[in-house]
Amino acid sequence: MPRLSLKQLLAYAMFGFPLAMVALPIYVYVPQFYADRLGMSLSAIGTALLLTRIMDAFLDPFIGALIDRRPQSRSYAPYIVLALPLLIAGFTGLFHPPHLSGNLAFLLFLSALVVVYAGFSLASISFQSWGAALTQEPGQRVRLTSVREACGLVGVIATAIIIQFGNVTILSGMLSLSLLITAWFLIRHTPRRSGATMGAHVPLSLRDLFANRSFRALFLVFVVNGIAAAIPATLFLFFTKDRLHLAHLSGVLLLLYFLAAALSMPLWTRLAQRKGEVNAWLFAMLLSVFSFVGVLALGVGDAWAFSLICIFSGMSLGADLALPPALLAGVIHAAGHSEKNEASYFGVWNWASKMNLAVAAGLALPALEYLGYVPGATSDNGLQALTLAYAALPCLLKLLAAALLWKSRLEKV
Repeated sequence: MPRLSLKQLLAYAMFGFPLAMVALPIYVYVPQFYADRLGMSLSAIGTALLLTRIMDAFLDPFIGALIDRRPQSRSYAPYIVLALPLLIAGFTGLFHPPHLSGNLAFLLFLSALVVVYAGFSLASISFQSWGAALTQEPGQRVRLTSVREACGLVGVIATAIIIQFGNVTILSGMLSLSLLITAWFLIRHTPRRSGATMGAHVPLSLRDLFANRSFRALFLVFVVNGIAAAIPATLFLFFTKDRLHLAHLSGVLLLLYFLAAALSMPLWTRLAQRKGEVNAWLFAMLLSVFSFVGVLALGVGDAWAFSLICIFSGMSLGADLALPPALLAGVIHAAGHSEKNEASYFGVWNWASKMNLAVAAGLALPALEYLGYVPGATSDNGLQALTLAYAALPCLLKLLAAALLWKSRLEKV
């Protein structure tokens, strides 16, 4: 199988930059944005996020099956083009809301989420499926996913800087422009497929997908590990503001976290090529636990200690981004579904990603409110509940994910 040139690799991977610019605000900044700007309650925000993310998640397998029904001669490009106006319109509406209150504010919030999630689903499933179709060789597939996720992390870092020192108007304009430019490079300069195999496009049912033991094992690990990551992502801004009193440094801390993830990509690529993708991912999970458990000992103003935790946990994030999709490409290839059914797999894969976030937002936020946590307040019980939810629970879930991965026997894919 011919090796992808650097030009082809970058032409493909750069589209991850604007997709990440969409993902960070809608998954991390939205709860606090609507709580502060419109005064919406955590219960209302959590309910809206839960409803739209569940709806969006269940749409993903349908989108994947729809893409896999495309004619054999058609690439993933038309679906990328179709997603662009949805992404731009939905993102602009979400972060430039009129000054409304009550039910009108809730309905507008809900509608903007639906549009941006639909565009993001269509774009990300097409984009990931296209990458899995380009190469199935272990060395090349982890190289491709690493470069793609590194471009995404650059987008995250750029977004964190803009939010910290700029405003959402600048972010919206930059997002629209980068979506159009990188989509053009993706469509113009990326090969349609590797050319290794050809076959009719017949979408797989959920029963077909989960009949594959390797996919079932990888899917379970991905879900448990994803929930472990989604909970602190949802609670990060609340924790830094109310527990550590470091709200003024939240953008810098996020920058450190994502910069560490981006710079760690060559490390995980090399480790995966030498020790295998499974062993590299196991090491990253343990690194995350050993670093993140230190959060439990932090107090007000512990900026340096939390910065170190952000760096090491950010390094483990790099592995979480690069290694699972590389393993999924191997599972697809081992099942004989390469270049035919990638979208069906990634439709269910993205369903899992969004359900993880739905669980984190829709259950964690109302549960914290029930346990006495109120944003901006300083009650001991509320802050203790926030700390345990932010750090202790994710560490336990990470250990469970590591145990499941250890027993999965995915080294053969």
